[in-house]
Amino acid sequence: MPIKQNFPITPMGSYPPEDVTFLLKDLSGVIEERGTEDREEAIQSGVHYSEMLPIEYKPTSEYMEVYQKALVEYAEKLAVAIGVVAEEILAKKGRNLILVSLARAGTPIGILIKRYLSFAYNLDAPHYSVSIIRGKGIDEQAIRYIKENHPDSQIQFIDGWTGKGAISRELTQACQNMNDKFGYHLDDSLAVLADPGHCSEIYGTREDFLIPSACLNSTVSGLVSRTVHNKAYISDQDFHGAKYYRHLEEEDVSNEFIATIVKEFPRAGRDIQTQLDKIRSEHTIPNWSGAACVKKIQVDFLIDDINHVKPGVGETTRVLLRRVPWKILVKDRYDERLKHIILLAKDRGVPIEEYKDMTYTCCGLIKSLRKKL
Repeated sequence: MPIKQNFPITPMGSYPPEDVTFLLKDLSGVIEERGTEDREEAIQSGVHYSEMLPIEYKPTSEYMEVYQKALVEYAEKLAVAIGVVAEEILAKKGRNLILVSLARAGTPIGILIKRYLSFAYNLDAPHYSVSIIRGKGIDEQAIRYIKENHPDSQIQFIDGWTGKGAISRELTQACQNMNDKFGYHLDDSLAVLADPGHCSEIYGTREDFLIPSACLNSTVSGLVSRTVHNKAYISDQDFHGAKYYRHLEEEDVSNEFIATIVKEFPRAGRDIQTQLDKIRSEHTIPNWSGAACVKKIQVDFLIDDINHVKPGVGETTRVLLRRVPWKILVKDRYDERLKHIILLAKDRGVPIEEYKDMTYTCCGLIKSLRKKL
């Protein structure tokens, strides 16, 4: 049995405390960010991405315009997908459940699912946001805290969307490790709003479209940074860490995003049931077709590191916003869902190439900064 933990929970983020509890160590004023090129070089020379943070700037007016347009265009679609995911979670886990979102893209989705369950079923499900890091796993201390405080409840893990399924695989391995180590019975299923990678059992849609929160970073995720696991700041007894970006408070749209989608719930009921019936009547077992597509792209474009292939609209948007892009692949250059991708790519001078043989709507390829011998 795990040793009883007595972690002080430090309030973090710009969300109301009743929406989410971040199980994170506050590193504000402790860790410094690094520029995009500098950080990319460090990552490609072997430094783990979770040991440092990118600089987060005030979003430009152009990025905010992309976000606002996507929010107006997709608010109803998001509300329907949230309702579908929430209904599926409730059907599988029952009312005695704990929502555990994966920081940070999963956090607003977890809040929306919590809000839907309250709206539709008067159910106040506890909601925590925890760190999971590719190559390092989930924050074990955070899961131990949740299990000790809710020993008889069913945990449901939540994220925003799937790409090639790396986080799904990471979660499966982490749950298996903790089940073996502590005698838990963690369910490794990952509920996502959109599953274009075909690697989640619980999803609101498998359509590859822009979830507006992918346009922005902390300013739509409670002003919380990416999560950090660096032994210089995090001991074995600590939660993984993050920063609160106080300097971006005037740009924060986190709660506006939640309110906009929640406002759609009352008129989304019929569409939620229609989509739910459709998903339940179709084949929903993950076939990992997205992962196979990514491997083909890696071969076709002679890419050494598969982590430099970022499939899907959400991940491609993030590549353009915070990585060093090499090129953008699009299935159909004239697809209306790609308007913001085309705009951002042109803005950054990133070439766009049509690539028809693709599961996804688009894919971002990260530039290799290593010198070849």
